[in-house]
Amino acid sequence: MKKLLTLLFAVALTFSLSAVSFAQDSTDKKADTKKADKADKKASKKASKKEKKDDMKKDDKK
Repeated sequence: MKKLLTLLFAVALTFSLSAVSFAQDSTDKKADTKKADKADKKASKKASKKEKKDDMKKDDKK
């Protein structure tokens, strides 16, 4: 009976520790996607600013 109880306790401890490690992996992925989204937004904003600046230069030349 003691061996069975020890085995069940070991399995429960193993599952609880592995669940924490899987949770960390998913949050790291979310952080990476947030950083990528932020970089994409920044790049598109920079491109639109450059485009507007070029349009203003063209209007000034006319």
